[in-house]
Amino acid sequence: MHFSPAMLSADVARATLAGRLRLDAGPTPVLIRSGFVEDMSRVAPTSADLMEADLHAVSGERLCSLDELCAMPPERFLAPVDVQAIKAAGVTFAISAIERVIEERARGDYREASVIRDKLEQRIGGAIRSVVPGSDGAARLKEALIEDGLWSQYLEVAIGPDAEIFSKTAPLASVGWGAEIGVRSDSSWNNPEPEVVLVCNSNGDIRGATLGNDVNLRDFEGRSALLLSKAKDNNASCAIGPFIRLFDDDFTLDDVRSAVVELEIFGADGFTLKGQSRMSEISRDPTELVRQAMSEHHYPDGFALFLGTLFAPTEDRDEPGRGFTHKIGDEVRISTPRIGVLVNTVTTSRDARPWTFGIRELMHNLASRGLLAAAHPVEGNGR
Repeated sequence: MHFSPAMLSADVARATLAGRLRLDAGPTPVLIRSGFVEDMSRVAPTSADLMEADLHAVSGERLCSLDELCAMPPERFLAPVDVQAIKAAGVTFAISAIERVIEERARGDYREASVIRDKLEQRIGGAIRSVVPGSDGAARLKEALIEDGLWSQYLEVAIGPDAEIFSKTAPLASVGWGAEIGVRSDSSWNNPEPEVVLVCNSNGDIRGATLGNDVNLRDFEGRSALLLSKAKDNNASCAIGPFIRLFDDDFTLDDVRSAVVELEIFGADGFTLKGQSRMSEISRDPTELVRQAMSEHHYPDGFALFLGTLFAPTEDRDEPGRGFTHKIGDEVRISTPRIGVLVNTVTTSRDARPWTFGIRELMHNLASRGLLAAAHPVEGNGR
């Protein structure tokens, strides 16, 4: 697997991209602009610092050309966020809400899914696609579904006033472009979740957007929503990248709202699957999801927010009725033209490269490079 210009935004000449590379000295924030890659570590030693900076007023040291970047091996490409909190919004599309209800009613058993899917689609498919979350219409639909015995905790977050916002993984635990992405070795029903990821600074300002894979274990979460953490947060189970497309006059939140996120899966067994997630069909506006993620929290290092996915694969991979699940060696490609292409290969979380480089190691590395003095933290209460 080799990085190429095709992995960058289609209009890269007009874009400003932020990311992280594993250089010989250590993890390094970079900017791509005007056809060159800049080492920003002397200005912003972490990605979180970079999201706080006025990038029009600062410049880094020229590191390499785009051609030289593309010649780098995959292990050089890190997730473009580091110490930020990694949050995710769930059940933000109507079809994903129906699939979560199916998981719940099937108790994580894929063999029950097709019958339940047909019943739910006939009863609520059209209604849930047109309802506005938190509206009077949503309240009336809820009452009707309760009377029919079809209400679910997933429908509550799909059409109720409060979105599902959860912690996807720990800071620095995400993998980047070209890395292996892990599913639990004891999961038998799982799928990728191709998503747009917004990156926000400590004030909750949305600085840009990138791509992510919020791997989903349908069997675990289907058995119990209380297993969400075990279903979502495992070694190498979160991929983000390849770079953050920063907002400017040429790329705005409206481009996110209209984005079509494409998914392609290429199995070592010859199986292929294609799908897409149209952001125009999201139930809650991205700014509303950011507002609810902020809520009564504080994010002194900023945060990344997965916006959810429309993609819910039901195509059978092996025997009829089983639907889709990953196999080791699957190549997963997530793309949208104005952000880029994220590529990862599926393995198990048990066999993926162990995550050992945490915040202590990062601070030791930055200190050894004399970079900590470059940071200008916001004054706070010391918590």
